[in-house]
Amino acid sequence: MFHIDSVVDYGVYTLIVRLKIGEVSRRAELGIETLRYYERLGLLGSPRRTESGYRLYSESIFGRLDFIRKAQAMGFTLEEIARIIQESETGRSPCAEVRRIARRKLEELDLRLKQLRQYRNELARTLTEWERKGSAAGKICGLIEESHIDHVPDRAMRARQ
Repeated sequence: MFHIDSVVDYGVYTLIVRLKIGEVSRRAELGIETLRYYERLGLLGSPRRTESGYRLYSESIFGRLDFIRKAQAMGFTLEEIARIIQESETGRSPCAEVRRIARRKLEELDLRLKQLRQYRNELARTLTEWERKGSAAGKICGLIEESHIDHVPDRAMRARQ
């Protein structure tokens, strides 16, 4: 279901299609709750409302949602995306901030990759020992109980698995 608004501009009528949240959700392949959450974070602005309180979006919402998806795919958080959008809406270019955030993310990734390589090497050495040993007696599994792995992945990595 959509609504049509007519706008008179220099004697020419322009029709503006207004979409309810369910239609936006369906076309954008996003949940309604996700759209509401994005609105609360300031990612979507404040959509117009019907007299009964239904949100009404213009077609431009799809461009905004595409921007959010692309930024997320690049590793930007929703909070960072909201700041970028807000800066843009003030008329300033957020590109310097975007570069600063991307630079920081790249440094974090480099550090994370270094940590993962260390963990991978330690785990590979441990597995080689275990393959040679076969099994070990223990309360649950002696191989794990006797292991000496010093480096374990941080909680953020383990939580994603």
